[in-house]
Amino acid sequence: MSSAQDPNLPETQAAEAADATAPTPDAAAQLKVAQDEIAALKDQFLRAKAEAENARRRADEETAKARKFAVEAMAQELLPVKDSLEAALADASGSIDAIKKGVDLTLSQLRGAFERSRIQEIAPAVGDRFDPGCHQAIATVPAEQPANTVVGVLQKGYSLAERTLRPALVTVAAAAQNSSAGS
Repeated sequence: MSSAQDPNLPETQAAEAADATAPTPDAAAQLKVAQDEIAALKDQFLRAKAEAENARRRADEETAKARKFAVEAMAQELLPVKDSLEAALADASGSIDAIKKGVDLTLSQLRGAFERSRIQEIAPAVGDRFDPGCHQAIATVPAEQPANTVVGVLQKGYSLAERTLRPALVTVAAAAQNSSAGS
């Protein structure tokens, strides 16, 4: 039959559509289960987010403490050195030998503090290859040794755990000039 012949057809389709969209008891139960699962997942998400935020905050606090007290171990190593220097200044004996012995002992304490703090001297020997990572060339000088080698050390350098704190100040052998270049 065509729709022109049955005037009640649109009403029938509307009633069937309303029946199809009305929740059945089974669909209502499924909806309730899905909503409960969404609520549980939302709760888990919020808890995980809060835990991650707390972990980030704790890490930030630990980093701030580490920065604040990073020099504490080194400072404790240097306190005996300071005490020795103050004792040397307080010495009224005037004996050059006593002062020299005190300075020697103080230097030994300082070397020990450096060693325990992993601070190492950078003191290249004459003839060592110039290394721009741990040497700073102050001048190039003509020398009998190969070019780009250390001729002299003006000041020792220091490194901390393989990181240069201060490069050694050195003079470097200049490249040999060709005597035939002028001819």
